[in-house]
Amino acid sequence: MPIMLTDPDGELKYLMAPMVIHNSIVGTRGVFNLFRYEPGGRETRFIASLTEKIERKILFSYTDPAFSNGRYFLQFGGTYFKNATSRFFGIGQDSVAADETNYTAREYRANWRFGIYVNEVTQISVGQRFRDVQLQPGATDLPYTVERFGDVPGVNGESTIIGHRASFHYDTRNNLVTPTDGMAVTAYAELGQNLRNGDHPVYSRYELEVKQLFPSESKRAILVVRADLQATIGTQVPFFEQSSLGGQNNLRGFGVDRFIDKHLVAFSIEERIHIARMRVAGVMADFEVAPFIDSGQVFGDFKDVSFKDYRFTPGAGFRGIVRPNVVGRVDYGYSREGGAVFAGLDFPY
Repeated sequence: MPIMLTDPDGELKYLMAPMVIHNSIVGTRGVFNLFRYEPGGRETRFIASLTEKIERKILFSYTDPAFSNGRYFLQFGGTYFKNATSRFFGIGQDSVAADETNYTAREYRANWRFGIYVNEVTQISVGQRFRDVQLQPGATDLPYTVERFGDVPGVNGESTIIGHRASFHYDTRNNLVTPTDGMAVTAYAELGQNLRNGDHPVYSRYELEVKQLFPSESKRAILVVRADLQATIGTQVPFFEQSSLGGQNNLRGFGVDRFIDKHLVAFSIEERIHIARMRVAGVMADFEVAPFIDSGQVFGDFKDVSFKDYRFTPGAGFRGIVRPNVVGRVDYGYSREGGAVFAGLDFPY
């Protein structure tokens, strides 16, 4: 039940979303979401949830894209959660549904990023992240991941990761959250350290992502194209630190992390079509439908890339947008394994 509070000018100031969810695997979950929106794109998020069986979550994040009168970018946050329905199918594009296993992902995370604007559309930033992961027994009747895939890096024991990242951002979009035009290019290089692996503690990760929006003259239809290339270099890199396909942001016809390997290439295209505008809870909201197709593959070596190994998932989404700060969405993607449904409070890209 979303509760939206506005300032005297009608701009959204707070979004509160208490939720009650019943899941046949983990039982009833109570969730409280609180989002605060301020001028200049500043946003504060707080999420807390508690579930009958195993799962719990608490998250805080703060983002200021115009810190110190617009000269800098500042972001920091942290979270703790237990996800009792995490799945793992093995490493590689050829992993099969019959090898599906389940585990509880117990994680602590923290991160910060500080950026300097070179000009109005270019930013260079540095940051660090902390991630502590332990696999515990899951909540389903599937085989326990630790028992079936005990030889995969990151499955046995506890992993403590510290990542040191340098990023480049080029962004001509007219809004960071609800854009209708422009282009965004993001690239990063990261040095990762697994503090609990004395033999092979250091590895590196790289990513190049390009997004382009092509609006119609009226902007009632916007074609969005995205390309993503990721690479992981190192030995005994935990599986959850490698590239993955599946989930709410890529290859949406498969569950989260359906395909995992060191490297990834992915392409997506969707058409965001405006269908209505109306006042909801005191604010003006736009509604869109968005047919899409996602594609991609993971691989262990760049010489293994082959078009025949690409996975394709067509689908459609429905979005409610309160500009300039809020996007609510539900996406359905179809795959040969049956398809998947995802909900979220942002665009997939």
